[in-house]
Amino acid sequence: MSRIRIKDIAKKAGVSIGTVDRVLHNRGEVAVKTRETILRISREMHYQPNLVARALTTKKVYSLAVLFPRGGAENTYWQKHPFGIKKAMRELQPFQVEVRYFYFELHNESDFLARTQEVLKFNPDGVILAPILKKESARFCTNLDSAGIPYIFIDTFIQDTNNLSFIGEDAWQSGRVAASLIDFGLLPEKDILIVNIAKDLENTQHLNRRNQGFQSYFMDSGHNKGLKISVEIPSTSREEVKEKLDPILKHHSNLGGIYVSSAKTHVIARYLEQSTFKEIILVGHEMTQKNIGFMKKGIIQFLIGQRPAEQAEKALKIMFDYLANNQIPDKKEHQPIDIVNTENGMYF
Repeated sequence: MSRIRIKDIAKKAGVSIGTVDRVLHNRGEVAVKTRETILRISREMHYQPNLVARALTTKKVYSLAVLFPRGGAENTYWQKHPFGIKKAMRELQPFQVEVRYFYFELHNESDFLARTQEVLKFNPDGVILAPILKKESARFCTNLDSAGIPYIFIDTFIQDTNNLSFIGEDAWQSGRVAASLIDFGLLPEKDILIVNIAKDLENTQHLNRRNQGFQSYFMDSGHNKGLKISVEIPSTSREEVKEKLDPILKHHSNLGGIYVSSAKTHVIARYLEQSTFKEIILVGHEMTQKNIGFMKKGIIQFLIGQRPAEQAEKALKIMFDYLANNQIPDKKEHQPIDIVNTENGMYF
């Protein structure tokens, strides 16, 4: 298939090559209707600019800020995203792209706000962020809008913002997938425990959306008619997990399934491994090393993944393409919802 050229777009749009060039490269004034027509046609024709050729002629340095939670022993999910950033950087090597990382402690509002101030002081050309904390992220987006800095969400989507794009799972649908997995393996009369490991669940958008999707499945089409019991655990400490779960499991002997709404499924698996409750279906999120380890032991039955490194890689490429080539991305780009068990876990 031959490469689509600017002259091909101009011919289909009925305008000059110069007009198309001004629109695609954001140079000069073009009527709004004409601009929209040209952008629509360029998308329909799958126009891709010759990036390498442009890299040889431009001296522009693109500075990007990446704002992610800090990965750690109990938060290994966020250790994967930098690998995606590095992969994108290698592919964009002909260009002058600089990335500065800003890490915040997960669910720590004051630390997140401090890092956002550092990002604004850095004044990058674009920002890639994980808006885990809804209220604080919305405030940061308002500041980015005022500064004219475009931003892309990964992992979590927040409504009523001017984000350039979002790359991540459909959290609501992901919750429904988790519900369907538990539902098919559980007797209809068994109870289900929903575990949220979060300091402030109300302010954690993606966990809320997963919970809503999980509950909606049983309201719509689920076979299970047992109780749906929710618990919020503010930390991953063994003592706090035990303090929260011991009374629940003691008073709900009919419990048959546990759903963990975050990547910290291994925390609950560790608790179950040390308890007397063995006949429980455990479903959670993300193919971290710790989660897969408990899945191999048979304690976690299913994990649902959203390809974190791929999210970060796509986000950086989309931001660069927007800055360098004025390519307008889709507002949302949902990742596939991967379902993993012991039979295919070795491939992740």
